[in-house]
Amino acid sequence: MTHAELVRLAEDWLRVNYRCGIVLSEQTADGCEVPDVIGWKRQCRSVVIECKVSRTDFFSDQAKAARQRPETGMGCERFFLAPRSLVKPEELPKGWGLLECFRRKIEMRARPPRQSQRSNIGLMAEMDLLLASLRRVEVRIEPQTITTFLKWKNRLSQYNGGRLPQGLAGDETNLLLT
Repeated sequence: MTHAELVRLAEDWLRVNYRCGIVLSEQTADGCEVPDVIGWKRQCRSVVIECKVSRTDFFSDQAKAARQRPETGMGCERFFLAPRSLVKPEELPKGWGLLECFRRKIEMRARPPRQSQRSNIGLMAEMDLLLASLRRVEVRIEPQTITTFLKWKNRLSQYNGGRLPQGLAGDETNLLLT
């Protein structure tokens, strides 16, 4: 199993099994931790998954700044995802859970504490990551702003070949299609 395959499985697991409404993978913001996958569910509860395909990668992860100072890390809940039997639960850093992959299915082997692991520093790092991601989206949808793009009539028009669905009247121009 490759790292990229684990990342894709982690994205799907967060969306479907853990009911995260927003999921990002391998996104970065200046000076922040770069989680393999991070998702958010209700009440701004964030879940980080670090994907590991080798024991060497797992143990070298412990040298990351956010592991040395866990209070600076992202994620109310934090998991490692690895192929089955690669990591033992007793090897996990304090506060981390373990997800195992076998035959493309993910199973929770060790649950992280229910109490949030994220501090205000981690919350600010998550905000930086979200803002950096939104800036990347806005650059791609120029000349309109992200606000205009996100308005539901513009999205409906975009996905309907430039036309609003029958029965809807447009009250603003969709700059994406002009």
